[in-house]
Amino acid sequence: MRKEIIRIEDLKRDFVVGEETVHALRGVSFSICEGEFVTIMGTSGSGKSTLLNLIGCLDTPTQGEYYLDGISVKTMNKNQRATLRNRKIGFIFQSYNLLPKTTAVDNVQLPLMYNSDVSAKERRQRSIRALQLVGLGDRLQHKSNQMSGGQQQRVAIARALVNEPVIILADEATGNLDTRTSFEILTLLQRLNTEEGRTIIFVTHNPELAEYSSRNIVIRDGRIKSDTYNPSVRSAKETLDKLPKQD
Repeated sequence: MRKEIIRIEDLKRDFVVGEETVHALRGVSFSICEGEFVTIMGTSGSGKSTLLNLIGCLDTPTQGEYYLDGISVKTMNKNQRATLRNRKIGFIFQSYNLLPKTTAVDNVQLPLMYNSDVSAKERRQRSIRALQLVGLGDRLQHKSNQMSGGQQQRVAIARALVNEPVIILADEATGNLDTRTSFEILTLLQRLNTEEGRTIIFVTHNPELAEYSSRNIVIRDGRIKSDTYNPSVRSAKETLDKLPKQD
């Protein structure tokens, strides 16, 4: 049996807007095990972003339970959630969220700055290892404003890996990239999943990406519409190899 990383039970999230209560999530339940590559899909207003914020420990549910690596998140205060988020989750964002005039290695070190158990020397070593893992071992001292979008996203992935999190949470991680660069990033994520055993949750509105993950959860109107496993995961590298080379 693979270890359960995420367990969500009857999760509900309400927001009060003026005199109206908006039911963003209406009772969502699922679990995710170590080593899965899961896409979570839904149109705007489906509850997908609300679910992402709850999984990412950026918010707490109105009702229901959320366990991250066996730890109940619901009862935690803001500071406890921030510590859990920093130690257990690696985030990859659509807009990279890098410091523009800062080197790749310094950008990657950022999550470790909040971990007093890691020395400055180990911070740097782990950051270099993470950059090598994403193919940027020769770009350690490049500043993010000197890099292409694809290279910046690789730095963001290295930053997500540096704390050795139990899950990588990618929010529209290929949304700002052209087709070829998107498949380069998807190839990297597939490799991290299959070769490194990383658990990946990829939140997206692009249905094509479901073909490249092992499982797809679709959210509609605050509920799970479907939760299906993919028996024949497509290789992002094979798709990438068929795309025309860029000049």
